[in-house]
Amino acid sequence: MFASLRQFNYRLWFAGALVANIGTWMQRVGQDWLVLAYLSGESGTAVGIVTALQFIPSLFLSPLAGVLADRVDQRKLLMVTQGLMGLLAAGLGLLVLGGHAELWQVYIFAFLLGIASAFDAPARQTFVAELVPADGLANAVALNSASFNAARLIGPGLAGLLIAAVGPGWVFIINAVSFAATIGAMMAMRTGELRHAPRMKKAKGQLREGLAYVRHRSDIVMIMAVVFLVGGIGLKFQLTSAVMARVEFGMDAGEYGVLGSVLAIGSLGGALMAARRKQPRVRTVIIAAAGFAVASTLLALAPTYELFALACIPVGFTSLTMLTSANAAIQISTDPAIRGRVMALYMMVLFAGNPLGAPLVGWVADAWGPRWSIGIGAIVAGLVVIVASIWARKHWHVQVRYSLRQRPHMTFTNAEERAARRAAQVEEAVRESSDATTAA
Repeated sequence: MFASLRQFNYRLWFAGALVANIGTWMQRVGQDWLVLAYLSGESGTAVGIVTALQFIPSLFLSPLAGVLADRVDQRKLLMVTQGLMGLLAAGLGLLVLGGHAELWQVYIFAFLLGIASAFDAPARQTFVAELVPADGLANAVALNSASFNAARLIGPGLAGLLIAAVGPGWVFIINAVSFAATIGAMMAMRTGELRHAPRMKKAKGQLREGLAYVRHRSDIVMIMAVVFLVGGIGLKFQLTSAVMARVEFGMDAGEYGVLGSVLAIGSLGGALMAARRKQPRVRTVIIAAAGFAVASTLLALAPTYELFALACIPVGFTSLTMLTSANAAIQISTDPAIRGRVMALYMMVLFAGNPLGAPLVGWVADAWGPRWSIGIGAIVAGLVVIVASIWARKHWHVQVRYSLRQRPHMTFTNAEERAARRAAQVEEAVRESSDATTAA
């Protein structure tokens, strides 16, 4: 489960990312609560707009960021992007502490942070391949998610306590300082041990090459479609938890922060389970999306704050299983020379749902109530699973088999896997016959 931590450079990366991720989760909670409780009169739509502005740049810049990630030294690029995000967090924090923050200013900072994140994401996703051997990539990707969600156990709760005690301004300042951990970790790495992927030279048509590669990979297209639809509507935890805590249950910032930490218990479990999986596949993504639909339905129906918090655990588990499996499945099956561009397209699709989905979910919360802001995500996830399963059965000839007597109780196989299994059985039969003849 923790094999990647044997690598010195990955240990540095993991530790630095854990500190920075705690700060990032603190800022997410602080930003949403600042908008909801201080600047907008408890408007879920305003929170949705902030989320959308933070992800809009990825729609337009991710393809360019992917090309850049395939061309330049990713470690140096990450040091620049992490530094810029730290400066933006510090600027917003100083503005809030000075008592001058207004809603339109938060919108601007969210948009600028989105620009920096658009260039940071593809490099950060693919840089992990330089830190571990090729056969350890799935484990490293899963441990990255574990770090992110271990930070979620600490960050939201700590942010809630700080907001209640001194207001949201110091939350942003602490996040700004936390980026120094990641930058320091990358500066301390043994560069001679990095497993550099081939660097692409500047040429025409490189972006089209990435698009063509993805277009001819139906498995990658399937994963991206599931992540776009489920993520765009269903994975809006900061928004939905904020309106549920504030509007539905009448809670304050501390209780809101606790919800994020409880959600992280399930998310961390999902990430650690994924770390044991050497070969994530499309079927894992679809099954996890189905589990998310069920868990989100229970979350939307939870009658009390305590039961709502408890229901966050399976939601976190299933959502992280889906996202971690999607990320690892794409990275492992992609040519290293084009991985940056493919992951940039994946991140663009993952983020693309936010500018569209976040305002919609916020509007649903205002118009129909907070519970429906979660319920609509459950409905969309269920429909996506049904459509994806029908498509896979028709085009990939997937078969499902059940058995209550042996494990696994349910198996999914496509035509290629069944052909390989039959070939192996024939080979085994021939070998047994040969052994019997020799013995005679």
